[in-house]
Amino acid sequence: MRSRLFLKIYLTLLASLAAVAIASAAFVWLGQGEEESSWQSQRARFVTALIPPDMDPQSVEATLRRLSRAFDADISVYDPRGRLIASAGQPLPREIVERRWHHSPPGNLHTIVTELPDGRAVAARMERPFRPAGRNPLAYLALIASVIGLAAYPVVRHLTRRLERLRGGVDAWGRGDLVARVPEDGSDEVAAVAKSFNRAADHVERLIRSHRALLANASHELRSPLARLRIAIDLYEQAPDENRKGEIVRNLAELDILVEEILLASRLDHVEKLDAPESLDLLALVSEEGAHNGVEVSGTPAMVTGDARLLGRLVRNLMQNALRHGGTPVTATVAQAGGDVEIRVRDHGPGIPETESTRVFEPFYRPSGRGEATGGWGLGLALVRQIAEHHGGAVRYESPSGGGACFIVALPVHRATPKDELKRP
Repeated sequence: MRSRLFLKIYLTLLASLAAVAIASAAFVWLGQGEEESSWQSQRARFVTALIPPDMDPQSVEATLRRLSRAFDADISVYDPRGRLIASAGQPLPREIVERRWHHSPPGNLHTIVTELPDGRAVAARMERPFRPAGRNPLAYLALIASVIGLAAYPVVRHLTRRLERLRGGVDAWGRGDLVARVPEDGSDEVAAVAKSFNRAADHVERLIRSHRALLANASHELRSPLARLRIAIDLYEQAPDENRKGEIVRNLAELDILVEEILLASRLDHVEKLDAPESLDLLALVSEEGAHNGVEVSGTPAMVTGDARLLGRLVRNLMQNALRHGGTPVTATVAQAGGDVEIRVRDHGPGIPETESTRVFEPFYRPSGRGEATGGWGLGLALVRQIAEHHGGAVRYESPSGGGACFIVALPVHRATPKDELKRP
């Protein structure tokens, strides 16, 4: 493929140069023929004016001697039958006139035969031709095409070499080398393709790395409730009672929630836009989730655009995370800050160290000092970040001055449209 691409481009360039050279040579050659014919006609009239038909032989010979000395040439004049009328210098062979030779014999001498309108012929042999210097346009054009062809070789080779590097990087990435990237040299279309490939490769690499980490952590997190469930079932079979039955139900609920979160996180990884965004009153949505979870909610009404189910899941995860890992009381507020609406969920627990304030949003992150029994953060905060980013927002952690932990989600304010105005009663 490498040689085929290079040869196609280079041979196409050479063929184009050859076509232009041949067409130009043909045009110049035809024009040169017309120029030569015009020059011969003018030369014949010039010679006729010097030696008119009615000039006597002595005068003709005197004129030829003057021309011979001026041009350092051998000149002879022949009548229509080829008989010598007069000459100056060395007489030229008669066959030159009979065959109308226009040639350059060996050496630097040139022979020119001019036919006059009255039938006479004048033959001249001199060192420099009494006519325009002959040139071969095809040779000049071939030389120009050759120079351009040689100059184009490194240019075409440079272009195809960049394409080869691009193909090599794509092949390496396709073989499983996910860190392989291609050079982004230049600012042309090849560089644009290389940049697009690198961006796509980065995105795919992040997805694959995220899925691998999700699979590894999920398998680890699923192991604990499954082991507890197995023990609870064995004990229940030996001695059934309500406590063991409740343990089985709690473990099943934990497994159900964990599987649901894994599926939702995987779906959000593959979704770029929301399916059916709508205008929502964020305070009403947070108040509803607060009522279900026993969290006090305050604030001012604010409209946002998004998916009600996903935003409800975002608020629920923040509240349940605060109730599980923080300390009561847990409060939630909704307020507008500039062009965003902020949801603040605060608890009064031990808080999170500053060194771990950004890592808590990683899937299944387990803070330092927490054992297997206390569990990690699961996918709750990771889903909060994914849902916020899919709505054009962001989430961050702040450490309140009075202790505890505070998670803040900022979402863009809904901008009213003419369609919204029509929906109002």
